[in-house]
Amino acid sequence: MFNPIIIIITEFTKNYINDIKYNIYLPQSILMDLLIYILAYPLMWIISRLNFRLLYVVSDLLYYLLYYIFSYRKKVVKENLKLAFPKMLHKDRLRIEKKYFRFLCDIFLESFKSMNISKKEINMRYNFKNLELLDELHKKNKNLILMAGHYCSWEWVFNLNNNTNYQVNAIYKKLSNKYFDKWAKDIRSKFGCRMITTKDTFREILKHTKTKNLNLYGFASDQSPRKNKKNHWGVFLNNYVPIHTGAEIIAKKYNMAIAFMDVKRVKRGYYEIYFKTITEEPKKFKNFEITDEFIRLLEKQIKEKPEYYTWTHKRFKHRKSPPN
Repeated sequence: MFNPIIIIITEFTKNYINDIKYNIYLPQSILMDLLIYILAYPLMWIISRLNFRLLYVVSDLLYYLLYYIFSYRKKVVKENLKLAFPKMLHKDRLRIEKKYFRFLCDIFLESFKSMNISKKEINMRYNFKNLELLDELHKKNKNLILMAGHYCSWEWVFNLNNNTNYQVNAIYKKLSNKYFDKWAKDIRSKFGCRMITTKDTFREILKHTKTKNLNLYGFASDQSPRKNKKNHWGVFLNNYVPIHTGAEIIAKKYNMAIAFMDVKRVKRGYYEIYFKTITEEPKKFKNFEITDEFIRLLEKQIKEKPEYYTWTHKRFKHRKSPPN
């Protein structure tokens, strides 16, 4: 019964054996990253092979371990919810907190399913509802920036490349572990989506503007920017915080249309995705008006179902009092 696991480890590690054989003098941290990845991969592969019913049984068990035993980032979640909803009763915030951790376990394991999920099944479970909006923008010969938050499920959005005439590009933050980063990049690009690191964003977009193909760029624009950068500040969920403006800046520079992506969870493992045009003419907007509109749409999304936002991240770590 252990033969499949042995085969998986053998087949997988042969792709990385040169790292061990020829890089024995690498820093210990890199070798540790490789070891962690080699040990984790068989488990991720096995989970990816489970049917969804068994997957959610594992998710329920993981929830109790994560929430009650290890208390994973519970303090961060509690603080974030308190800052975002200061007038909400404690019992209501606690209800959101528990629902969020259950959902977190679901999407964590659903991301592993991306390794083996078929195009047919992912189309059934991650349903783009109004693709005609993208079609119309494409017919108008408009490159497009799609703005979204870390809300609900975004791991399966990479299948959008199979459902639109655009070449889909996703802007993402490179993982510190290069082996997990390669794994994530391979999974997210399996349906033809191109992955662009945040560091390479401007260079890659400039390169693409010189081609005839129309491109769609996905931005998760609710990340907390670095404190030392000059940022736009605004109110997000009752907190005065710095807000990323990269999507707006690029849209204005290259006259790209901008749309918002709204993801709704229908039930476990099933999502509906709606698109809303923010503007086709970004240069007509004053500075930061587009960014502020994105924040307004994201807040509306979060307030409807707050348990689906990523509360484990420190969204308000640079908050300060707004000017008088």
